[in-house]
Amino acid sequence: MAQQFGNILQKIDWHIILIYVFLVFAGWINIYSAVFDETAASIVDIDQKYGKQLIWIIAAFILAVSILIIDSGVYYAFADIFYVLVLLALIGVYLFAPEIKGARSWIEIGPFRFQPSEFAKLATCLMVAKNLGQHGVSIVKRSGIFRIGIIVLIPALLIVMQGDAGSALVFASLFLVFYREGMPFFIILFGVGAVLIFSLSIIWGAEIISILSIIGCLIAFVIYGTQKKHKLPLTTLLLVLAAFLLPLVCYIIMEEKYISLLFAGFILTIIPLAVYTYKKKVAMLMVLFGIAFGSVAISQSVDYVFSHILEAHQQKRINVFFGLESDPRGSEFNVIQSKIAIGSGDWFGKGFLDGTQTKNDFVPEQSTDFIFCTIGEEWGFVGSVIVIALFVYLICRIMRDAERQRTKFSRIYGYCVASVLFFHIAVNIGMTIGLMPVIGIPLPFFSYGGSSLWGFTILLFIFVKLDANREQLIQ
Repeated sequence: MAQQFGNILQKIDWHIILIYVFLVFAGWINIYSAVFDETAASIVDIDQKYGKQLIWIIAAFILAVSILIIDSGVYYAFADIFYVLVLLALIGVYLFAPEIKGARSWIEIGPFRFQPSEFAKLATCLMVAKNLGQHGVSIVKRSGIFRIGIIVLIPALLIVMQGDAGSALVFASLFLVFYREGMPFFIILFGVGAVLIFSLSIIWGAEIISILSIIGCLIAFVIYGTQKKHKLPLTTLLLVLAAFLLPLVCYIIMEEKYISLLFAGFILTIIPLAVYTYKKKVAMLMVLFGIAFGSVAISQSVDYVFSHILEAHQQKRINVFFGLESDPRGSEFNVIQSKIAIGSGDWFGKGFLDGTQTKNDFVPEQSTDFIFCTIGEEWGFVGSVIVIALFVYLICRIMRDAERQRTKFSRIYGYCVASVLFFHIAVNIGMTIGLMPVIGIPLPFFSYGGSSLWGFTILLFIFVKLDANREQLIQ
């Protein structure tokens, strides 16, 4: 056993290990600063957050060593079991867990709380890697898309049902993995376009975006219809235009009273367009037709998503982010105070324990979701850049190691790790400086919490172990 562990130590990527250790201890120091209490017994006082975090850090190191000792084939063999257990935990949380801050996300065990959604990311990454890594399974095939889609959607939907939409959005980062494994780039563009359509529908209104989408589709139809190789009778073109333009005029004049007539006209325009594209098999028109129909469906779903899926505080955060509401003493307060804290740090920061915003508790949730503003205030621009640079180097190193794997399982899992870390880092830092809406996800290795730290530690060190044994074929 000792010889085997010694061999592992020689093969592991020490760059990743050293960055991990530095980030974890830097996170602990910043948690200590964020919740500093002069009356506390010591820096290891377990009644304080930083004392509890130190216990979780020690436990995380034990987990990391254990992962390196266990045979790497175990992670492939038991991926299905772990995935099912996590799903059962998510269901149990939804049914039995108490509601905390508007979400049912934690299982309480004595004085500690355990958050299954943090481990759902790990389980899903293992499951995706195992299934997509199997012979004959491809993300470009319908069967492969369906299988992987189900694996990703089930935990994401269970987390949404708990009221934690922010954690569910993390699963969207796996599209980067699918792109690496051969998924066409236009699907990524469609995904980005769907987010854009949804966002614009919130800002300008679903009806406006729907109308613009339909008009764009009709313009393309007329352009293709007047070309020589796609010549259509003039009467057909006029009928198609009239079927939509007349209800559009009624809608502009009468507004809401004729909204149903407007969409009836849309249906009438779809029929000849669909028939024409089917008979002529014009690929571009098929794509445009799909874009228009999808855009209308997405824009019209905004009201339902807002009313039935998002919680009231989530709706308010989105409206504030898009400038539709102003709530400086409510939803905007966290971001405003965070930006003040980061901006006041200047180039080199105010110094350890000298941050005024931090010491006076101006920033809510500063030890968890807004831990980065402590870095910005006390360590300044230079300290912030160093932390971000280390995160970037860590992700690049993981991707570099993923490319040298001999098995698809290890490579895909490595990209899953990089994608999840990238999403968390980009969104968390983005929301602290006002570039992203506040969705409540932790900064890896920095934010206070045992579930988060353990989840990211296990996620990372399984890949470190797989990379150390890259010469061994797992499947």
